[in-house]
Amino acid sequence: MFYGAVVWDPWLIVAQIVCLQCFYYLTLGILLATLVGTRVSRISLVYFFDYATISVSTATGWCVIASFLLSAIAGAGYLVYLIERAKKCLDFAATLYIFHLFICIIYGGWPSSMTWWVVNGTGLVVMSLLGEYLCIKRELREIPITRLRSNV
Repeated sequence: MFYGAVVWDPWLIVAQIVCLQCFYYLTLGILLATLVGTRVSRISLVYFFDYATISVSTATGWCVIASFLLSAIAGAGYLVYLIERAKKCLDFAATLYIFHLFICIIYGGWPSSMTWWVVNGTGLVVMSLLGEYLCIKRELREIPITRLRSNV
């Protein structure tokens, strides 16, 4: 695909959003199972979507915070391979976190914890900026043209 030609493909955009959301929650689930699963007797969706679990007052809360931030870093890597364009990283990262906010509101009500907002805001910033950096780095790689060079 040539990046100069702008093609409006809503199905591609929807597929990218769905894939990014799925990979983000898969990574978050693996990290929560690894970091939080060793501390609690039973892991549930509460750790994904309830704002009360994100707390700085307990060790389990810190593990939840670490899981969310590490998922944001992994999400930046997913942006590189799914989205491929630096200028779209903020849009897709913001869409992911807006959907996450809606799911959290449906699951546990409006997040009234300042810690929840700080963690998710930091995750959004980390995912979008790191994703943009990695996409720019990938876009600026030299294109190998070894077949056209003479072997003189």
